[in-house]
Amino acid sequence: MKRLSGKLVALLLLITLLACGCGAFSEFEEEKCPYEEFLVVDVFDGLANYQGIQSGWFAKLVKDKFNMELNIIAPNVAGGGDTLFEIRCAAGNLGDIVIFSGERQELQNMVTSGLIMDIEPYLQGKDIMRFETAIRNVNKSITPEGLFAIPTELSSNAPTVPSESKEPTYGPYIRWDLYAELGYPPINTLEDLLPVLKQMQELCPVTETGEKTYAFSFFRDWDASMMNAGKQPCCFYGYDESGFVLVKADSSDYQSIIDSDSLYIRVLKWYFDANQMGLVDPESPTLNFQGLVEKYKKGQILYSPWPWVAQQYYNTISNKKAGKGFMMADISDMQIYSYGCSGDGNYKTIVGVGSQTKDPERMVDFINWLYSPEGIAANSVNGMADTAGLQGLCWEYGEEGPYLTEFGKMALLEGDAQVPEEWGGGSWKDGISMLNFMPVTKCEIDEQGYFYSYKMWDSLDELNNTQLDADWREKMKAETTLDYLIDHNKLIVSPGCGYVIPAETVEETAIRKQCRGVIQKYSWDMVFAEDEEEFYSLLKEMQAEAISLGYEEILARDMEVSMGREKARCETVERYQNNHK
Repeated sequence: MKRLSGKLVALLLLITLLACGCGAFSEFEEEKCPYEEFLVVDVFDGLANYQGIQSGWFAKLVKDKFNMELNIIAPNVAGGGDTLFEIRCAAGNLGDIVIFSGERQELQNMVTSGLIMDIEPYLQGKDIMRFETAIRNVNKSITPEGLFAIPTELSSNAPTVPSESKEPTYGPYIRWDLYAELGYPPINTLEDLLPVLKQMQELCPVTETGEKTYAFSFFRDWDASMMNAGKQPCCFYGYDESGFVLVKADSSDYQSIIDSDSLYIRVLKWYFDANQMGLVDPESPTLNFQGLVEKYKKGQILYSPWPWVAQQYYNTISNKKAGKGFMMADISDMQIYSYGCSGDGNYKTIVGVGSQTKDPERMVDFINWLYSPEGIAANSVNGMADTAGLQGLCWEYGEEGPYLTEFGKMALLEGDAQVPEEWGGGSWKDGISMLNFMPVTKCEIDEQGYFYSYKMWDSLDELNNTQLDADWREKMKAETTLDYLIDHNKLIVSPGCGYVIPAETVEETAIRKQCRGVIQKYSWDMVFAEDEEEFYSLLKEMQAEAISLGYEEILARDMEVSMGREKARCETVERYQNNHK
């Protein structure tokens, strides 16, 4: 098993193999496709950043196993996600497979409206039922009784164990090579980061191909209760969103996002100041996620709140060997939010089968495969999950555990490679699964006792000994980012649990939608305000307009829900401890 360093060993208590997971996946091995009729399968995917037909090697894998093609319908890409959802709901057909949030009343609403079906009859005898307890828990409050959805990010670890691997989900990641060139100036607060980023921009005003550089670039795809870019730095201080509330991971503080002294408003002011300094990409208002990715690849962006974006798309082995890349900088007063593992999974993302599907048995078989070791490794190839893709092409098991093949090193570490025709052909990156969800957490282990995340394999240690890695380790006195955060008490874990938010009324939903639109619009306007006077004037307008629409009513509900979720987390920790005495 991959050896973990430092305090991470202590935190990964009682890590075990996925229950009943050993050697249980023979049904997926070299089996002839049992389906004669070819199907185009519509996947309504609330997480996807790509819309259209899945192509490349993952498409071939799905075709070979299930004789079907995935047509991904992505509200994030289409724009006006709520509108697209409502149109398809009105038509009575979301898709054959539906990937959506189950945290609020969405699941019950879909069941009540007849949009998704009870798949319990098709789950009997499937390997995915090793997660039966978690599956039944997410469906237990649904009427009529049945199994309508399956949770994601399942884990066998304690709820207080970080669900991440070597890197946190959030953090102040900057171009470390430029930071080093400045002499590693200390960063005491979030605000102190701006002059450092400005100096970095002055060191590198354009990319190697002549494009202007910026510290920040934003996109609208993921905006919900707030401007998504405004939420990320809140996580540097241990807060995460819960509707219109920011909640501290240890339940010590709850904030209304539009209060003048909230952390969210502080972040918007931080971005405003950054824009005044010329640090914000002016194309941000019209940019989507894929556009952002391309800017990272070119080296146009100098900061990222996510390692799984910046490092995935810029930290190629060649860049790292040249000493260039993104690493986490230290902010003296930060304490980064970490999602704890959950045996019940993550209800923010669940998967179900549409009621109008032509072949429900095949849809369930496909979902079942996604939760198999092969499916996990193939589907979760992205910066969030870091699985290694196709065994035999990208990776193999050796005497000392799993290792990347030469092709795997090119595809996963350099960012792309040409896929052999027998595996689907085309570009590796163009063939990556666009479903964008994780069946299990990063720190889960497979049926042979190794981590699904290839970045946690022993065989990767040598590849991570580049000039960039060595410099960061020497400066930070730590082997991994998570080690550093744990050793310096800069990681705060919110215990994982399954929690379904009580249903809200039609009127409450309408008010929430209106308030969200106001907060999103004004947040963007505030970042790009002409001066401070306009920034604070827009803030007052946002507050007044949101309150006039009924914001405070929804805020009170979200506060109650936030406290209910925190109570559920405490109960989950207690239950886990009692079960593992």
